[in-house]
Amino acid sequence: KMWMVLSFKPVTGMFLSRFDGQSRLLVRSLLSGVSGAHRALAVLHRQQRAKSDTSLGNLLETLCRDEVSRPEDETEPLTVKPLVCLFPALFKQNLLSFIYLVRSLLPATAVHRLLKCLSQDSHPKPWITALGRQLERNLGTYHKEPLYTEQCSRRLTELSQRLVGSGETGGWAECFSSEPVESESQSVADLAELGTQRKRKSSLISLDSDGEELGSQSKRMKICENDGVDVAEQSIKTGTPGGSESDAAAETPAPVSHCDALPEHIKVNPEEQLICLSWDQISTDVFKVLNDCDPSQVEVLCSILSLPNLLEQTLPKLCSSVLALSPDLSYSTAATLIKSLLLEKVLSLSEPASRCLVTSVTSLCSQYPRPMCHALIGPVLEDEKIGPPQAELLNRLIEGCLDSHYRLLVFQMTFRIAWNEAVLSVIHGLLDSKPVLSEELFTQFTEQLVSQGPQFTKSVKFAKMMLTVLTKYSANVTAVHKHSLTSCLMLNETFLKKSLQAALKRITHT
Repeated sequence: KMWMVLSFKPVTGMFLSRFDGQSRLLVRSLLSGVSGAHRALAVLHRQQRAKSDTSLGNLLETLCRDEVSRPEDETEPLTVKPLVCLFPALFKQNLLSFIYLVRSLLPATAVHRLLKCLSQDSHPKPWITALGRQLERNLGTYHKEPLYTEQCSRRLTELSQRLVGSGETGGWAECFSSEPVESESQSVADLAELGTQRKRKSSLISLDSDGEELGSQSKRMKICENDGVDVAEQSIKTGTPGGSESDAAAETPAPVSHCDALPEHIKVNPEEQLICLSWDQISTDVFKVLNDCDPSQVEVLCSILSLPNLLEQTLPKLCSSVLALSPDLSYSTAATLIKSLLLEKVLSLSEPASRCLVTSVTSLCSQYPRPMCHALIGPVLEDEKIGPPQAELLNRLIEGCLDSHYRLLVFQMTFRIAWNEAVLSVIHGLLDSKPVLSEELFTQFTEQLVSQGPQFTKSVKFAKMMLTVLTKYSANVTAVHKHSLTSCLMLNETFLKKSLQAALKRITHT
């Protein structure tokens, strides 16, 4: 085993040489600033699309390897520390935030080992300590200590005394008694009661305003827990005999949160409180509540579960849970769920969709074709940045999941948008499936060919689509259509121009 002597302020280039290619990209992302965890998550998604069996094991293993380090004071002896301890504090914060987001993909033993290595840091930062404790709690390790430090507790106690008066008891000061915290839920609830309205809106694990998205899942869990406490306290106050109206009016109303929009039985039923937990606990039972929600409540539920941020590897299992529901979801509910779960992932594709994403989209499209057309296919077609990856995925859906009725629906959607090369691929795929076009529908299509054709004078895709129209749909071409298409073909500048003109000339009318 080779030992390298590193200074206390390490050279980043020396660290990067310890990692393999995939891990090195993640390390660079985590070193890129306050948004490093978010960037690392995006890099991981791209790696997983390119190679479905991508693992973070090598990254964690390398970070836990021992390295010889030299303190700033050269008179002190050399020490042996895990490599992760030699990285700057911001990297450690980003690393723990990133691990929190992907913790379901990591073995608990590997995360425990990394946290143990971080505990050897001689100068731990409060944020890093809090993030580490949060991870340990999620992994099931019991901790009596709260996430906040003693110094933070003292300062907030002083603040509460100034606000309510030094001679009074109760209020915020009750949250800082000398008794140990009994459970995680109590600690989280106490911390939330201390926060101002602004603090309620931020996550305990987010690093700053740029890191708010990284802590969204933890934030939603805490908001839901606090809402449950607020609802219970409010019901007790309003239902206690002898309470005056003036007392009730003096109470500060509980902040309004997303959870308040959910049906009452979902908020107060302990068995349904799973909806306020992290997405890795989703099951068929959890999704049964969707049939009890209206579209706006479904949006709230999807936001609480952080569905748009799920890793693509989890989508097939989640979609299986949705498909197993009985009865089926209503149109509006299914459309809202599909939009929340899949639309952002499809729009952000910069390369062919992964197998997990394709499997999820096709499975939902097979059972819910109409919601899929309106919630996913339509918005993707309307997006100005639609490219080959999106077009390829839509063609898969059209060919393998949609029957003739829904193909006509998608075909009509293309009349309301500006065409580009990707949209032409989708239209060509629709025409190749030979849907039955009425005279009115074919007339509308020829009008689109004439009006949008001038921008595709050099497009081979447009020329091939025109050739398909003139050969497979020659029976639909009337004398009026033929006149319009003749003027359209005159502008064509591709090598297919003569073939197009010959095909049009062969169409005769009796």
